[in-house]
Amino acid sequence: MKEFLSLFYTHSGAIKFQRAIEGKGMSGELMPVPRKLSSNCGIGCRFSYEEPIENLISEEIEKIFEIKDKEYIMVYEEEE
Repeated sequence: MKEFLSLFYTHSGAIKFQRAIEGKGMSGELMPVPRKLSSNCGIGCRFSYEEPIENLISEEIEKIFEIKDKEYIMVYEEEE
């Protein structure tokens, strides 16, 4: 499984996302966003996922990074 970190515009968006993925039988861990990635709200959700990441995109998500070898690779950024 691939590991991801999603960043959100608001704390409530992060909580809503965590609840949504847990409702799909997945686990998500809310955590502070590393400074080098920045974020509007400073909270992210780390989760594992195998399907195409586009299946999880919602209006609450600012960015999604794949975590690979302790590096963050951006795989999604909301267009303005």
